[in-house]
Amino acid sequence: MAVSLAQMPRGKIRVCFVAGCCGVLLWACVLQLLSLGRLWCCSWSSSGNNSSAATLVPTRLISGIGGSSSRFSDLKAKSDSEKDNTLPPPRIYKSNGYLRVSCNGGLNQMRSEICDMVAIARLLNLTLVVPELDKKSFWADQSNFGDIFDVSYFIDSLRDEVRIVKRLPKRYNRLDSNTSSNSTSISTLRMAPVSWSDEKYYLEQILPLFNKFKVIHFNKTDARLANNGIDLPLQKLRCRVNFHALRFTPEIKELGDKLVQAIRKRGSYVALHLRYEMDMLAFSGCNHDCSPEEAEELKRMRYAYPWWREKEIDSKAKRLQGLCPLTPEETSLVLKALGFDSNTQIYIAAGETYGGQKRIKVLQEAFPYLLKKEMLVDKELLSKFQNHSSQMAAIDFMVSVASDVFIPTYDGNMAKVVEGFRRYQGYQKSILLDRRKLVEHLDLYKNKTLSWDEFAKAAQQIHEKSLGQPACRRQIPNKPKEEDYFYANPYECLSNVTGCAISG
Repeated sequence: MAVSLAQMPRGKIRVCFVAGCCGVLLWACVLQLLSLGRLWCCSWSSSGNNSSAATLVPTRLISGIGGSSSRFSDLKAKSDSEKDNTLPPPRIYKSNGYLRVSCNGGLNQMRSEICDMVAIARLLNLTLVVPELDKKSFWADQSNFGDIFDVSYFIDSLRDEVRIVKRLPKRYNRLDSNTSSNSTSISTLRMAPVSWSDEKYYLEQILPLFNKFKVIHFNKTDARLANNGIDLPLQKLRCRVNFHALRFTPEIKELGDKLVQAIRKRGSYVALHLRYEMDMLAFSGCNHDCSPEEAEELKRMRYAYPWWREKEIDSKAKRLQGLCPLTPEETSLVLKALGFDSNTQIYIAAGETYGGQKRIKVLQEAFPYLLKKEMLVDKELLSKFQNHSSQMAAIDFMVSVASDVFIPTYDGNMAKVVEGFRRYQGYQKSILLDRRKLVEHLDLYKNKTLSWDEFAKAAQQIHEKSLGQPACRRQIPNKPKEEDYFYANPYECLSNVTGCAISG
């Protein structure tokens, strides 16, 4: 016979209530532990016995990934749902003038520059003109902002922070065409801000210039805002631009999605940013494993570009310092040492390998499932992007961000920005190769001082703490180039990093 709550003794009611609360709390704890377990089960696990090679297989890299619950599917659904979001109300403020910016460098360098310029426009209460992309760099890409990014979304999604216009009003265009940096009679000033500057510089040195000039044109924007010491709201705005407002065009997004889906049908995959490209080798002065003819060709290319400052470079010394990209052969050995087997799908997220097929042959033999864009989609679909290096880089960027593991062989701008995206999206595994230590061990292995087992164990130990885990950014006062890059580790925008000194 059922007993009503009113008929039960108060003591019994209290006991039932406490028991129920404890049950709910216990169940919540179990769910949280399961969630944390799934997140951190990407730690390395040993395979084999102690007498064999200590081959650490990255368990979440090769198995147990993908399928209907894949990270890519979740992110795609989230991205699609954002289209229906109501636009934020515009921020009302008196504009102090117009800021024009000309970005320089490759796609991912320009991406970070755009984020910085939005933050500066917000700080100084300026109207930002949609940034101009670099058309004079080595790649000679003629893409405009709207060829890569969704312009309308960029403008609308940030309108509660800063006013952005597609072009400068006509009354300023005529004046701007003849302006020089020392002009006193025309209302536009061209200049390059001081690198790695903080808010004080912009407030005290740049803002007063708008009393004299109606438009300021920053003609170089690389690394013009410091990594550290920036107020928290501006740091978060940099993240908002990078991770949300800079959305690729529907055409680029569609092709990137198709590539990821095509690879996912075959299973999980590694995105390898193999930066063994002619321009990178010429610029860095790295010619290890090159013939004398190739080394001379790279040197001629370096001298052909006057804005590449270093001309005479000691390639051997630079390599031993860890300042050269790994060769395809070195990359093959490192991947095998880290536990990746011949069944691993590896997507090459890079341009043409210097030396062509003969140089990449050893990597292809070790990893037969080596994939490139050209192998996964119709040539006709890819053709409209092929002569635009920044658009091709955008496609590689999408595939790299969605991968199960990301491994760059050089820490350039793409490697850093992809690393930052993967941290932001939940600490997806990025194996950040310590080239200085690896080169030392590779040479010892090649001259037979180290056995394969010893080399493999050393490679695994070197990278146990280099997997893109939560971490504070390394700060070095007065040496911003040696600090950790904000866009590689924007910890101010991450939820699980504690104990870092955050200003603001």
